[in-house]
Amino acid sequence: MMQTESDATDALVIGAGVVGLSIALALQDRGLTVTVVDREGPAAGASAGNAGAFAFTDILPLASPGMLRKAPRWLLDATGPLTIPPAYAPAIAPWLFRFWRACRPAQVAASTVAQTALMDLSKAELEPFLQATGTLPMLRKDGNLQVYESEAEFEAARPGWQVRAAHGIAFRHMGAEEMAELQPGLSPRFVRGTFTPGWYSIADPRLYTLALAERFRGRGGRIVLAQVGALAPQGDGVEIAVVGGPALRAGKVVLAAGAHSHLIARSLGDRIPLETERGYNTTLPPDAFDLRTQITFGGHGFVVTRLSTGIRVGGAVELGGLKRPPNYRRAEVMLKKAQGFLPGLRATGGTQWMGFRPSLPDSLPAIGASRATPRVLYAFGHGHLGLTQSAGTARIVADLLTGRPAALDLAPFSPQRF
Repeated sequence: MMQTESDATDALVIGAGVVGLSIALALQDRGLTVTVVDREGPAAGASAGNAGAFAFTDILPLASPGMLRKAPRWLLDATGPLTIPPAYAPAIAPWLFRFWRACRPAQVAASTVAQTALMDLSKAELEPFLQATGTLPMLRKDGNLQVYESEAEFEAARPGWQVRAAHGIAFRHMGAEEMAELQPGLSPRFVRGTFTPGWYSIADPRLYTLALAERFRGRGGRIVLAQVGALAPQGDGVEIAVVGGPALRAGKVVLAAGAHSHLIARSLGDRIPLETERGYNTTLPPDAFDLRTQITFGGHGFVVTRLSTGIRVGGAVELGGLKRPPNYRRAEVMLKKAQGFLPGLRATGGTQWMGFRPSLPDSLPAIGASRATPRVLYAFGHGHLGLTQSAGTARIVADLLTGRPAALDLAPFSPQRF
């Protein structure tokens, strides 16, 4: 056994992103002493550079028959909404097979029901969580405008809106004139749109995550900078092997390390098919455009979002793993498109970014215990919905670790479902 650092921690959370820190704060609320371990520190990954949206209406899984129809055309465009670098194709082939299986109508319907339940819980938990952590002033309720370049594109999207309507999600369809009133400066090429008022956002995702870290420390929590190499059950606790340092020990462990989580889970015998959605964006100065609501350009796979720190143009999916160098050409293409879609946009003075979003084939996160021990819980694989589902995931994990019944059916989120 490795030498372990003496520690009275009830629970250790691996990951200092928005999901990990939300869990850590929820565990503190239950009276537990908590340590957070992260390889780079708070808000160093996708929690810093995302679009800042609480996308509670985004209940449809990425894996769907519609995606299968679009994918061949998109994959031919190296800078399009969805791409796989050719050299990475052999490595991702098993994940793609599972993704294809998840596109079956029955699986899509089941995933939609499960996703909706997690969204409803996350929305209900959000404002109490923000109030308790002193971050409620950062919340915005500006909605989202999905735009379409033709009647045909709009009609193709109708089935998805019908599914949302069946789940009680509010929205309204618009013509060009009403869109112009809601968001001046939109190109006339967009003839239809759909506005969802229940789409919230945070003033800045990085500043929000850092505020959670500060709140956690203020309550007595400890954040350790270290790279976790492996986990091992040891008697009445868990030993956490640290690369280049003494092992840590805790009564219980929550693995919420985003796109790196599956590598650690392997040490417990869990082989979870997590893949990396590499997202790109450019953040422009705050006065780059008079943006009044988030705009989603669904046919092009990106959004434009107003943050307190700037205008963020980004999105798209590059399934390329953790090791390939960034292809910032993708960010440049999205920014150039945004200039055409928003003719008044000033596209100078921007900062580019690339981050890793942890994606599972059926678009649902893994939330539940390791097969090796109930003392290790997994909470990762949220894809592009980590911020959105952070408060709901924190509630679930806190309930599980303190012996309370889960607030929803966790079978669809089982880490052993693959």
